[in-house]
Amino acid sequence: MAKIDDSVKKKVPELRFKGFTDPWVQRNLADLSDGFSYGLNAAAKEYDGVHGYLRITDIDEVSHSFLPEGLTSPDVPENQLTDYRMDEQSIVYARTGASTGKTYIYRDSDGELYYAGFLIRQKVNKETSAQFVYQNTLTKAWERYVQVMSQRSGQPGINAQEVGRFELAIPEKAEQDKIAHLFNSLDNLIAANQRKLDLLKEQKKGYLQKMFPKNGSKFPQLRFAGFADAWEQRKLGDLVNVDTGSRNHQDAVQGGRYPFYVRSENIEALDEYDFDETAILVPGDGRIGEIFHFVQGKFALHQRVYKLDGFTGVMPEFLIQLLRHGFRKHALRMNAQGTVPSLRKPVFTEWQVLIPNTKEQKPISYLLRCLDKTIALHQRKLEKLQELKKGYLQKMFC
Repeated sequence: MAKIDDSVKKKVPELRFKGFTDPWVQRNLADLSDGFSYGLNAAAKEYDGVHGYLRITDIDEVSHSFLPEGLTSPDVPENQLTDYRMDEQSIVYARTGASTGKTYIYRDSDGELYYAGFLIRQKVNKETSAQFVYQNTLTKAWERYVQVMSQRSGQPGINAQEVGRFELAIPEKAEQDKIAHLFNSLDNLIAANQRKLDLLKEQKKGYLQKMFPKNGSKFPQLRFAGFADAWEQRKLGDLVNVDTGSRNHQDAVQGGRYPFYVRSENIEALDEYDFDETAILVPGDGRIGEIFHFVQGKFALHQRVYKLDGFTGVMPEFLIQLLRHGFRKHALRMNAQGTVPSLRKPVFTEWQVLIPNTKEQKPISYLLRCLDKTIALHQRKLEKLQELKKGYLQKMFC
């Protein structure tokens, strides 16, 4: 691929494959289609093993890929399905609700699919790459277009005529195919990495369930060889000190020397620190029981972030895994409304936990920490691939 001279940037994308120099032409989606149609209005029934029923909820919000979990079939006679079967030239658009404008392109690997009533199907003509058209619906230009078109009333929505009026620049078919192949390969790579990440998270979840006692037992289902003693029940307040910081969010400064932990997973900065130690930090508001920071060294702390330190009889590396495993459930149980708008100190100090001796804590912590590092590594790899695709979308379309 080669960069384009400034003199032609207005007519062609910033980045394109070598050998292609002709300017792109402006078209709308209707020009590139053999028609638009609305989906099948039918109830769903248990999947019959053949006829998949594609609904808005069966399309992933981030990857736009098909979600086969919970697949159903349309509850109509088979002879009424013909007009709604998707093929390789089919793109569907969500027409209403919070997902308005969300798109999906049919892939043979998704099996036999029929699209439901809240979807609009575009049948891309054979002279145009359907994959090229689909990738255009993942751009900022399409996002902005949907935002404008869908705000006619209180309920967001878009119709087939409005979809058809969306304008895009398009090159000759050979260049379309090159671009489509690149993005299809990127999508497959992203999907493969997402599956691997999901599997690692499931593996970690399985270990957490089996390596900590449950159902009133003091013995975990899975443990390292050489350990057989019952785990001991203790109050968390007997194992750690629990306190909070004193800072306000507005104390943060751009490019500060020390991390400043606030009431979210985002980490701000300050030019001065409050503590220099090993601690576990837990925001007291927001996504309760979902965010835990393990810190070693100098840091500053918000007044609504709890600090667990002074570890006695429990390794901090073990405790953070225990918190991830069971603290949210405990916090919800402590609140009569079934929600946790904010945490108070007794929610920590009065928590009854089961812990093994420190010798057994060590290998458990090591195994789970290794899994965390592997998950974080794959998460970063996935994010880099997603950013790479985002950059190509910005540079390879006019």
